Amino acid sequence: MQIWEIIILGIGLSMDAFAVAICKGLSSEKFSVKAALIVGIWFGAFQALMPLIGYLLGSFVSSYIEAFDHWIAFILLAFIGGKMIYEAIKGEEKQDASVTFAIMLPLAIGTSIDAMAAGITLAFSAVNIFIAIAIIGVITFALSALGVKIGNIFGSKFKKKAEIFGGAILILLGLKILIEHLLF
Repeated sequence: MQIWEIIILGIGLSMDAFAVAICKGLSSEKFSVKAALIVGIWFGAFQALMPLIGYLLGSFVSSYIEAFDHWIAFILLAFIGGKMIYEAIKGEEKQDASVTFAIMLPLAIGTSIDAMAAGITLAFSAVNIFIAIAIIGVITFALSALGVKIGNIFGSKFKKKAEIFGGAILILLGLKILIEHLLF
């Protein structure tokens, strides 16, 4: 997997966190740089940690499933992407503006579960996992902090579009992995 593909993966994976960050911005009356940084750190850290966990799990079983790993990668990414699109179309949730540990921990875990599944797919690719998780974490940090600001300024206009865009990216990335393995 090349750097540009990891960047695209990072953007796709960060869309859940970006959408929740927009909601955080929506629910706060005044923009706070501190709150934006806290949200970015929480989401960026978990989006980096979860692919590492997935990668380790995937590496453990990769020798047993090498013959069909591309199908697993495609199915996981397509499922994650489809789920993101479905949830975006289904409706939106009301968010609390608080950035306390009790609020942020479940949000960070919830928005990064898909990153763990993506980490499993990274185990089947020729990728330096530490570079990949650094890129994914930095992208998620930046987009999440920006999402708080955007939410505070523009409202809920972008939440649905961001989640649909992220879901589409993950589906297309899974399709690319499948096509590469089937054709080459």
